[in-house]
Amino acid sequence: MHTDFEALFQQAEDRYLQRMEINAFNLQVSSLAKRLETYKSLRDQEVVVFQPVADKLLETFPNENSKTLERALKHWLSVMRYCAMAMLLNNPEYLERRLLEWLTDIIKAHQMEAIEKHLYESLIFSLRQELPAEQFVLIQPFLAQAYKTLVGEASVEANTNN
Repeated sequence: MHTDFEALFQQAEDRYLQRMEINAFNLQVSSLAKRLETYKSLRDQEVVVFQPVADKLLETFPNENSKTLERALKHWLSVMRYCAMAMLLNNPEYLERRLLEWLTDIIKAHQMEAIEKHLYESLIFSLRQELPAEQFVLIQPFLAQAYKTLVGEASVEANTNN
């Protein structure tokens, strides 16, 4: 978000913004308002989104250690929160630096890729059910980025466009 506005502010240091620059600024402000609404929806609906994900996880992995399932669920709660902030800031690098660099190693060390993949797919399904399409479109690229980094699958687009 800061970099989106920073360039416009720097251009205005010596002069007024031109019509095209003002239009770009309006687009940024409009986009920020939509991202903020999406952020609020994600925050307010976290339990509603994650309860079916947790239920499906228990159903799919009945023989898995409950602490492992709980750990994986906590991973994706963190991922969702960081994705929401990265979406609000419109900054994919925020997600990479703040979360994905260290969480990837944890997932690989505990060999949780199958569980994490299932969690991602269930989360996407739940979000599609709970969010308006225009909000889902805003958060989905950040979740796809997290999934691709954490699980290492390049075919993330095919998994989320169903």
